Amino acid sequence: MLVQEKLHDDREFEFTKHDFERIRKLIYKHAGISLSEAKTDMVYSRVGRRLRAVGYNSFKQYLDDLEGGGSASEWESFTNALTTNLTSFFREEHHFPILAEHLKQLKKPIRIWCSAASTGEEPYTIAMTACEAFGTLKPPVEIIATDIDTNVLETASRGIYPNERVSKLSEQRCKEFFLKGTGKHQGVVKVRNELRNLITFQQLNLLDANYNLGEPFDAIFCRNVMIYFDKPTQSSILTKFVPLMKSHALLFAGHSENFLYVSNAFKLRGKTVYELSKTSVTQRGNETKTGDKSL
Repeated sequence: MLVQEKLHDDREFEFTKHDFERIRKLIYKHAGISLSEAKTDMVYSRVGRRLRAVGYNSFKQYLDDLEGGGSASEWESFTNALTTNLTSFFREEHHFPILAEHLKQLKKPIRIWCSAASTGEEPYTIAMTACEAFGTLKPPVEIIATDIDTNVLETASRGIYPNERVSKLSEQRCKEFFLKGTGKHQGVVKVRNELRNLITFQQLNLLDANYNLGEPFDAIFCRNVMIYFDKPTQSSILTKFVPLMKSHALLFAGHSENFLYVSNAFKLRGKTVYELSKTSVTQRGNETKTGDKSL
C-alpha cells in the first residue's frame, strides 16, 4: 500500500507530494509552466481556492476529475490559478525609447505583438509609446495582445485601474491617456478609447502549435514569461516566433532572460532587445522567393 507523505498537517485540505507532482506535470503539459519545488505553498493556496469554489474535499478528487475529462472552463480556471501576472506601466522603461525610434523608421501600417499581456499595462504602454512617437492618438499601429489567462485579459480589455497603478506616470501622460473617475468611480482611471482601439486582446497559449496571428510583426514583446519555461520549451517558442517577425523586427525580452542560450535564430541588438540573425533573415528571404514562384 502506497502511503503519501503529507506536506503539512494543519491545512484545510490534505496535500501530498504526489498531489504537488501531479499539478506540476499537468500545468507543464498544458501551459509549459515549469514549477519548482519552492512553489509548494503557492500551488496549495491557488489550487486550494479552486477546490473551495467548485466544492471538492481533496486535491486527489479534484485532480482525478480534471484529468478524467475536466471541462474546458475548469482547465482554464486551473491554468489561470497558476499563472503569475506581475506587471506595471512602463516596466523596464529603457525598452520604450528604442521602440519609439524603431516605429518611426518603419513602413505603415505597423504591427506589434504583446505575447504576455497580463492585466494590460504592457500593451497600453506600447500604445502610449506609439502615440507619442507619431504625435497623435491615432498612430498607424495595430497591437495584438495575448495571454493564456482569460481573467487578466478581461481586466486588460476593460482598461480600468486604481489610481495607484498610474501614480508613477507623469502628469502629462495621465492627462493625455486616461480619464479620471468621479462620483461612484472616484479612485480609478480608465484608458481613453483612442488608446483602447489600437489593441486587440485575445487568448493564446504559447504552447499552441499554430498562433493564427496573421501577417508578420514589426516588433514582438515577450518579457518576463520565458522564465517560467524550461529550455526546450523556450527554444520551441522562439522557433515559432521567427516566421512571425519581419526581417527588421525587434524582439523585446525581460531583464532576467537571455535568448542567446536557447536559440541561434536571434542576435543581441541592445539591452534585452534582439533581432533576427543573418541566417534567419536569409532563410526568410529564401522562403519568400519560393513562395512567390509558386503563386
